[in-house]
Amino acid sequence: MATSDEMSDLPRDPGVGPEDELTAFVRPSRPHRGLSASVLLAIAGGGVCGATARYALELALPTQSGHFPLGTFLINVSGSALLGFLLVVVIERFPERHLVRPLLGTGLIGAFTTFSTFAVEAVLLTRDNHLLGALAYVSATIVAGIGAGLAGMTGARAALRGGHWHEQGA
Repeated sequence: MATSDEMSDLPRDPGVGPEDELTAFVRPSRPHRGLSASVLLAIAGGGVCGATARYALELALPTQSGHFPLGTFLINVSGSALLGFLLVVVIERFPERHLVRPLLGTGLIGAFTTFSTFAVEAVLLTRDNHLLGALAYVSATIVAGIGAGLAGMTGARAALRGGHWHEQGA
């Protein structure tokens, strides 16, 4: 478990305590108060865009049986980077915009990234006796996804520090 000093560079959501900081972007800060129509519409709108983008990328980069699933890999890694970037920007720069997290985090990125396709493709590689390929795919996705999330967070912090992000323009 990370110490509080190690977690000091993580984004701080004013709606949650320190023990919840890692999940502040993905999970709502107000538990079980119902789902408003505006939040539901934000999630649905983001989901339509995210799912459409994923489908288009999968069409552009189809995976042949027994080969590395590049499309899904790129989708999940880029989604991790984008989520890391948004985690910092939304929580630290625009915390009062209550529909941004459901729209972009849950809707857009949630529909764009795909754990289920990742899992099925890993199983298919294993089933087709491509054990090293499956291991490489799973390992590369996890390592690259975590690295991309960290890179997204680092990039957002640099943008915020450099004054490249102004609240008036959002």
